[in-house]
Amino acid sequence: MIVLKNKQNIWMAFLAIVLISNYSLYNTGFGMSILPADTAGVVLGSLLDFIIVIPVLVMLYKRKFSIKYAIVLAATGCIAARFIIPMDHLQPYVAVTWAGFAIEGALIVTELLLVTTLVYYLPKIIADVRASSLPDIFSFPQAVEKHAPKYWIIQMLCTDLLVLYYGFASWKRKERAGLTLHKNSSYIAFQMTMIHAIVIETIGIHWWLHEKSMLLSILLLIINIYSVLFFIADMQAVRLNPIYATSDSLYLSLGLMKRATIRFDAIEKVEENPELLKEKLSKDTIDFIARDFGEAYPHMILQMKEPVEVTFMLGLKKRYNKVAIKVDQVQELRDLLRLGMEENKGQ
Repeated sequence: MIVLKNKQNIWMAFLAIVLISNYSLYNTGFGMSILPADTAGVVLGSLLDFIIVIPVLVMLYKRKFSIKYAIVLAATGCIAARFIIPMDHLQPYVAVTWAGFAIEGALIVTELLLVTTLVYYLPKIIADVRASSLPDIFSFPQAVEKHAPKYWIIQMLCTDLLVLYYGFASWKRKERAGLTLHKNSSYIAFQMTMIHAIVIETIGIHWWLHEKSMLLSILLLIINIYSVLFFIADMQAVRLNPIYATSDSLYLSLGLMKRATIRFDAIEKVEENPELLKEKLSKDTIDFIARDFGEAYPHMILQMKEPVEVTFMLGLKKRYNKVAIKVDQVQELRDLLRLGMEENKGQ
């Protein structure tokens, strides 16, 4: 009951109840035994669950409300109903499920057109990246935002292109000079451990699952291959993108997972109290701390005058009031921050 105190968990619990009850009704012996001879009314109720109730519960759980999102969820519900409700019972309403396929198909075509748009602008994007003095992990997304439409599919493709670049095409590049976040941590060892775990899991589970379901085994194989590539690309992105500074800003990134541009004139103070640094970070604090096998604490926390925008994977953005940093060259970062704050004071 403690778990249900969180409203989001309540919506998830309701969602699970609706899904499980509808699945059990048509796909278990007990469910089939309580169905009436004329199932039209029951099936209509199930369709309303899939088209209205489940989308509403998902939006409440995600706290994301928009007409487009509601349409996508309703269309997905139509498709799910077609697979869960046997065709013998669904026959009077089969046209409704085809509407779901039509909507999803239209959305896929639209997204393909957006991807084509990105490909069209790719030469301009690459030219901007090459002309920029910023690290690629900052200049590439900026160029995409400048030239391409701002849709989630574009942001997702942008992330995938960075994964492919750092996973395959970055091995001949030399590390930039700068302050690093990972060398005095177990970050590389942690990444290698994760890669080995995924490879071993793939070898062990793939062959077992292949006998049960070829489709599931292939899907798992694709996901695991992408996961390995992502961990390798993330490791390369961390290695090749140390802290970068200009006259007015600090560019912080931790691989492909998160990045932020911090203006020196937006920093209110630098907190270095050892006792405070060992306390649990507050929810309004974003950390740039490389993964470690042991407990890792920041060397300093930047208190911002105004919230700083942090960009995560897939272009997701969130604002934070504090930035916690663990760096390999503490004194150099301390000097860099002091100089940057002094030169930009009053701007």
